[in-house]
Amino acid sequence: MTEVTQGKSKLALITLSALGIVFGDIGTSPLYAMKECFFGKHGMTVNEINVFGVLSLIFWSLIFVISIKYLLIVMRADNKGEGGIMALMELVLPKKKGSNYLIILTLGLFGAALLYGDGIITPAISVLSAMEGLKIATPLFEPYVIPFTVVILFFLFFFQKKGTAGVGKIFGPIILIWFIVLGILGISAILKNVTILKALNPIYAVDFFQLHGFAGILVLGAVFLVVTGGEALYADMGHFGRKPIRLGWFFVVLPCLVLNYMGQGALILQNPTLAANPFYYLAPNWALYPLVILSAMATIIASQAVITGAFSLTHQAIQLGYLPRFNVIHTSAKEKGQIYIPQINWMLFIATIALVFSFKSSSNLAAAYGVAVTTTMVITTILAFNAMTRLWKWNFSISLAITVLFIIIDLSFFYANIIKVPDGGWFPLVVGILIYTMMTTWYKGRRLLRIQLTKLTDPIDKFLGYYKKNVSHVVPGTAFFLTANPNGTPPTLVNNIRYNKVIHKQVIIMNIKISNVPYVDLKENLELKKLNENIFQVIALYGYMTQPDIPTLVKLLNELKVIDNIDDITYFLGKETIVITKDTGMNPWRETLFDFMSRNSERITTYFNLPPQKVCEIGTQLKL
Repeated sequence: MTEVTQGKSKLALITLSALGIVFGDIGTSPLYAMKECFFGKHGMTVNEINVFGVLSLIFWSLIFVISIKYLLIVMRADNKGEGGIMALMELVLPKKKGSNYLIILTLGLFGAALLYGDGIITPAISVLSAMEGLKIATPLFEPYVIPFTVVILFFLFFFQKKGTAGVGKIFGPIILIWFIVLGILGISAILKNVTILKALNPIYAVDFFQLHGFAGILVLGAVFLVVTGGEALYADMGHFGRKPIRLGWFFVVLPCLVLNYMGQGALILQNPTLAANPFYYLAPNWALYPLVILSAMATIIASQAVITGAFSLTHQAIQLGYLPRFNVIHTSAKEKGQIYIPQINWMLFIATIALVFSFKSSSNLAAAYGVAVTTTMVITTILAFNAMTRLWKWNFSISLAITVLFIIIDLSFFYANIIKVPDGGWFPLVVGILIYTMMTTWYKGRRLLRIQLTKLTDPIDKFLGYYKKNVSHVVPGTAFFLTANPNGTPPTLVNNIRYNKVIHKQVIIMNIKISNVPYVDLKENLELKKLNENIFQVIALYGYMTQPDIPTLVKLLNELKVIDNIDDITYFLGKETIVITKDTGMNPWRETLFDFMSRNSERITTYFNLPPQKVCEIGTQLKL
């Protein structure tokens, strides 16, 4: 086999894998999108003008929002291969802190926070809409739709701890079959009414708005459901790269989606009563049960991608200092991005089940869907404008024209969705506001905490000048003192000398830094400095997608002859007790929230994989 052939085979395999992970969310939209356009709360009357107009809107939304905005433009903004709004924010965040820095930081964090609402709604609406196909088969199944949905969701979240390494290999083929079935179902209906393909002409979308005016804007809330997976395409770019995602979209996903939507349009034009669930009515009776099973599998895969996306987003936020430590479990030794966060998993599960029982149907859930994603899309467009002008150095006028076009589209969808707030759209907004409040409180609280610690910390040079006067004994072994301030003396080191009057034969002052790029070479980014005969300073730089592991770092230091005996090490950690006051820069309620988050965050011993029997904690009281 030639090298070119091998390259093509590898690309085809990666593209197939991308189908299973990246396109699940947008690929399951045919289950409910057309139904909401004609059978939802703001559904239109089924007639030729409306069907052609809605289909034209669907097609050109897929072209402008997904194909052009995300696939061709936004995905150019990769932070060392990683995508997603958090990566984009870090990419365009100015180095100098000022008003522009604050605006971009606020937009990025709020956009990221809103994606948690999407992570809750997607599993609920996707699995529920798949199970509703049972009602089409026979009304006898209607009482079991919600119980079946809950059971499937439980197993979906329960098996998250196994990771996607094992099941990931079958995701791609299943989703490929799903898209092929979408295309076949669509073609079978189109052949009965080929004129439906005229809806590809954008003039029908223009005529639709001219005819309906404000009511035409309202139906955009349902049309938007066809592009809700756009952010997922960008967020998952780091797993597969741009090329496989683009190939999968243009050669498989886009054609099959368009065929299916066109087929649903042809079907309801032939029989308007079928608008109650046009997707399942596309199938012949004998294929209904197999289609329900395939739909359930597709929605599980779609939900899987959104849930793991929430894990990835949380991990990024922890590393960048916007959320407290959680227990991050790496489920694959080979794949960097495959992680499991138990606390996030079960919080998502509880919220998802609560949604199912509260809203009871996919149509009701559709009212909650879209508000969060449209807001995030608006923010992505604004951040992308910064990338166009500052990173890519595009002509300002061209960048502005492109941004204005996308903003008009985004704001039209946003307006159509924001009116859903009383009907359930409030839910993702509340989730987003809560997560955003937690992120900003943690970020500001840690900054204030560092300021308070700095007041108690002597510069290293000053410490080196006086510490020997206070030391009674030099004890054997190596002591690690972790510090967040590379220029100051760790309070734990000072307190150990003050209380115990001893210092170890070898002292390592260690500072863990997190880069604003996802991955870095640890060995090449390790700063070593010998301060005197006893004390070494080590600054280790990690990418924000990498989990710091101190025992691994210790082995590296041993290889570099910095540490003589890795079996005789004591790790000294600081444990701050927060005293809430009214004297600092946060309201008391935010200080209380910060204190709660601090007390319930993952123990640093576990987070850095430290052996508990070799850890010594020294407490400090700090006013906040």
